[in-house]
Amino acid sequence: MSDANSIFTPGMRVIHPDFPEWGVGQVQSNIGGRITVNFPEEGKLVIDSARVSLQPVFDDKGW
Repeated sequence: MSDANSIFTPGMRVIHPDFPEWGVGQVQSNIGGRITVNFPEEGKLVIDSARVSLQPVFDDKGW
């Protein structure tokens, strides 16, 4: 798992850098480099952290 993605814990909010139209997702789990995120416009997805570096969202306006 990349160091950048190891910070994500359940409840954190993220965006997918390649698909910002999916909206701000909420991390459900982060186990063994597989991050499950629930995106409002795409649903629940499992992200391979070796392939995608999710971006944290700290407020609704700053992403």
